[in-house]
Amino acid sequence: MRMSDYLKDKIIIIFLDVIGFIFVILLLLVLKISNEGIIAISFVLGLNFVLVLLYDYFRKKDFYDKLICNLDLLEEKYLITELIKRGDFLEGRIFYDSLYEINKSFNEEIGKLKYNQEAFKDYIEMWIHEVKIPLANLILITHNNKSLVDQRFLEQLKRLEDYLDQVLYYVRSENAEKDYLIKEVRLSSCIKQVALKNKDSLLYNKVILKTKVTGEVVLTDSKWLEFVLNQLISNSIKYRNLNVDSYIEISAVKDSDKVILSIYDNGIGITKRDIPRVFDKTFTGSNGRENVNSTGMGLYISKKLIEKLGHKISIESVLGEYTKVNIIFSNHDYYDVLK
Repeated sequence: MRMSDYLKDKIIIIFLDVIGFIFVILLLLVLKISNEGIIAISFVLGLNFVLVLLYDYFRKKDFYDKLICNLDLLEEKYLITELIKRGDFLEGRIFYDSLYEINKSFNEEIGKLKYNQEAFKDYIEMWIHEVKIPLANLILITHNNKSLVDQRFLEQLKRLEDYLDQVLYYVRSENAEKDYLIKEVRLSSCIKQVALKNKDSLLYNKVILKTKVTGEVVLTDSKWLEFVLNQLISNSIKYRNLNVDSYIEISAVKDSDKVILSIYDNGIGITKRDIPRVFDKTFTGSNGRENVNSTGMGLYISKKLIEKLGHKISIESVLGEYTKVNIIFSNHDYYDVLK
């Protein structure tokens, strides 16, 4: 708090004090007090006024400077009451008490919202699991009666299952650390599970799946990784190039301190201007405008989960030629505790 700002705020009080000071001088003159007496009294009154202003300024300056400084340093501004003391002057006490009550009320409302949000998430998860049971039965019945059921029906069931998984993993992504378990996972096993899940879709759309993954082992959560791989393969199938023999190639390269898992397809590719935004929430780009089935959520959720697992994901593409997604598994010292 600057002195100039403080004096501007006190301008009316200063003006009234000056008027009062003039009246005192006039009164002393009427009472025929000696000039020496008037000077002495004026000096004492003036000094007292200045000292009172200075004392009031510095104690308020200390309170408000600490408030502003701490507020600038805080990311969570609502925690400010934890870092400042209650003022030793009336306005400071009123301000602090008001701020404390506001903050308390705010935290109570946030608590209610979090409780309602968690309750809604729990309900959504429960609902999805309940819906998955009849869906799994439908898929099994369809597989057992392929001669009687159009392949397109199975495709729609697969899409429905993928969308349900997206919702489930999106709901869980906010607190993914409560659900995943980091352990050694063989990449070939994960890829095998994802390939089996997409077998019918690959056959129906005439997409060849090639794998160049052998004994690579990474520290991750197999369930989360399988979801991400399923999203990537589904995208490759969805955006395949109808004018060529479509294929997806999954390979792994082991470096000294990392393993790079690559998912490559010779699909329609992605425009250069869209690549920086493909992981953004609900972003579909030019491909999404041509494909009405695109939601723009698959890659967004995948990136979110990959980063929570401590991995990295990147994408490169050339329009009309290929798309390649890299998942990088780095070795972290803190994982050694889990081995």
